[in-house]
Amino acid sequence: MDDYDEDLELDSIDADAKLQITVGPADLGKRLDVFVTSTLPESTRSEAQRLIELSPDVPEGVRVNGRREKPNYRLRARDLVTMLRPAVTSASALPEAIPLKIIYEDSDLLVIDKARGMVVHPAPGAESGTLVNAILAHASDLSGIGGEQRPGIVHRLDKDTGGLLVVAKNDMAHRSLQGQIEARTAVRRYLALVWGVPSFRNATVDAQIGRHPTDRKKMAVITDPHKTARNALTHLTVRESFLGVFTLLEAKLETGRTHQIRVHCAYIHHPVVGDPAYGGTRRIPANAVSSSRRAEIERAIDALHGQALHAYSLAFAHPRTGAALAFTSDLPEPFQNLVSLLRVV
Repeated sequence: MDDYDEDLELDSIDADAKLQITVGPADLGKRLDVFVTSTLPESTRSEAQRLIELSPDVPEGVRVNGRREKPNYRLRARDLVTMLRPAVTSASALPEAIPLKIIYEDSDLLVIDKARGMVVHPAPGAESGTLVNAILAHASDLSGIGGEQRPGIVHRLDKDTGGLLVVAKNDMAHRSLQGQIEARTAVRRYLALVWGVPSFRNATVDAQIGRHPTDRKKMAVITDPHKTARNALTHLTVRESFLGVFTLLEAKLETGRTHQIRVHCAYIHHPVVGDPAYGGTRRIPANAVSSSRRAEIERAIDALHGQALHAYSLAFAHPRTGAALAFTSDLPEPFQNLVSLLRVV
């Protein structure tokens, strides 16, 4: 299973006493997920939706008059809403002494510059050697909110996307950071080298993303209202263009869906260079440069061993003090070498 550049929804959280609330006049017609978010202590919208969508076979979650309802269910007079959080689970991944590039650390959180090629958390086919294994060896008291396989993980990056990640050491920090991502006050910026020269200087891609209808390992922009998809919003800014063939884009995430930047860039016909899943393995047109220069650039692209995408900037408020924190990460060497080569006139 691939890692995703996706906001990590809360899989499990501290068990609280069961809440039972009878809907009053002030909440009539309110969406169920909005009601749960505003009523359940320290809840976020994504957590509320996850609780609502839990299997009816488990006692935890949200019920209305004893039944499961959808997040968009509209509350009615005298509805009895029951809310119960699952208990926090302990980490089952094993600590492994893997070197980490730690940019910042205190008692509440870690900011890590993840190496390209490292999987974030254990999954089938990647049960060890992950970022989670490494951080468990570094800090054993991570937040349990992420569940057994994802302790402390607030958001993710693809295996072949390097750059900045924040990891929560306790549940307070986890809830705060997750809430900031959901509220779009945490700012995540990426650099992507894409094929082609866009017609825009600045653009926003607002297109829902869901599972690809025929290839379940991939994601796609979904326009069919009958298929499951989630809102996805990416802001793109042109940084530089090269040879009439390549463009360096800055991408700012408003949401964090699976493979969001890669899917949105492909959707606007500017796939990320080197991306094997979304059309990024093109070849340079023969008339763009000399054959020797074309061969040199293509060798540099092959040296990427994946997509030219890097999480270079991360900013958020410290969950305990509220202080503004901002971090940057240099491009990894193969990516920087390619950009430097393209800048040569």
